Amino acid sequence: MAIRTRLTLLAGTALALGVAPAVAQPVCVGGECTVRMTPAQLLENAERLVLQRQFDAARPLIAALAEVPEYRMQQQFLAGYVAVETGDLDGAVRNFRAILRDHPKQTRVRLELARAMMMQGKDAAAEHHLRLAAEDKDLSPEIAATIRSSRGVIRDRRMWHFNLDLGLAPDSNINNATTAEVINADAGQLHLSPDARARSGVGRMAGMSGGVRLKAAPRLAVLIDGDAQISDYDGKSADDIFTQLAIGPEYKMSETASLSLQAVAAQRWYGGEVAARQFGVKAAAQKFLDAGQRVGLQFDIRHTDSGFTPVYDGWQYSAYATYERVIGRSMIASASLFGRRESLRSDVYSSTEAGVNLGLGGELGHGINAGLSGGLSRAVYDAPFLLFSTEDRKDWRLNVRAYLGLRSIRVLGFSPSLTYSYADIGSNYEFYRTNRHRLRFNLARYF
Repeated sequence: MAIRTRLTLLAGTALALGVAPAVAQPVCVGGECTVRMTPAQLLENAERLVLQRQFDAARPLIAALAEVPEYRMQQQFLAGYVAVETGDLDGAVRNFRAILRDHPKQTRVRLELARAMMMQGKDAAAEHHLRLAAEDKDLSPEIAATIRSSRGVIRDRRMWHFNLDLGLAPDSNINNATTAEVINADAGQLHLSPDARARSGVGRMAGMSGGVRLKAAPRLAVLIDGDAQISDYDGKSADDIFTQLAIGPEYKMSETASLSLQAVAAQRWYGGEVAARQFGVKAAAQKFLDAGQRVGLQFDIRHTDSGFTPVYDGWQYSAYATYERVIGRSMIASASLFGRRESLRSDVYSSTEAGVNLGLGGELGHGINAGLSGGLSRAVYDAPFLLFSTEDRKDWRLNVRAYLGLRSIRVLGFSPSLTYSYADIGSNYEFYRTNRHRLRFNLARYF
């Protein structure tokens, strides 16, 4: 007669008393055996079978654990571990992500998620989780060394990346213009036409960014990076399209430090016409430090040929210094200083700008990703625009951005997000005083 086995869950008496659970013994009646276990015994036996790599025998016990709410995290971890060990990488990722949605500080889970993603070839996502895990102060030296080694392998083998997002963006000021109808200038009052004043609208947005890393030697690779941003509004007057391509070598000085130098070409269309073409170079250096820290420097020099008027032709120089640090094993804080010089054919439009950007973002639990960032800068122009004033133009520029995403929701690989951004220019020239509110409802996919 075939022997059938049934699992029955009992109250966790042994667990409540703080004593080791007894080994469950089957009771057989009429050829049918019943194994009665407490939840603690069930978990202990499932863990033992997984450690012995008896995955088929462990699966029904792990499934039964799903009926015990207080062991939900352990059940998901065991299910994820069995999945990754038996080749079901998608199932493993789902289980580990489910744990991190509610427990974002679980370092062991994050490490297993990173391992599964590396096996899937999703190196960029895996490196992100390894970086967060590396900030855990309780890591053993061996685990910390393994994380550093794994991140080095990822940086060395990562061949390509691509991100795509699509969305709608209600916007209070699609043409980034002043709301004033009349400008008080030194030349007298200027009455602005409706086309010269702020207009609201809803834009269709698309963004794409990607790159290829072609290894040429043990320490040398060729980087090819491309970006495109498209904003489409009713009519053409405020349509904005920007594309950029960068190509050049990267030299790996060590496992944690690199230098790159790329030629850059960019073009922008505004209102259906070519607004600017740019050609130049950019150089970057970055180094990963301990405890999830990173420092970076970037220098960018490019020449602009305007499609509107030659007075905008000239050179642009910029420099950025960035510091990042993992906070609380699930958040990344960043701070950057920047300077920019635009030396154009007309002194009226030439300027020097310097500022700071701050940001904090990461995982909040319940599948929520969130971020908050902002920046403040000061721009001073070389010469006055005599139509408005005999004083040189000076601007304060403020920007704020808040982001909320649900990576736990995926439709064809796309996850929803909501972004609010605010920009304000406070200028001594009334014509250039603007503010802009924008909401962006997005679907994004990270390949």
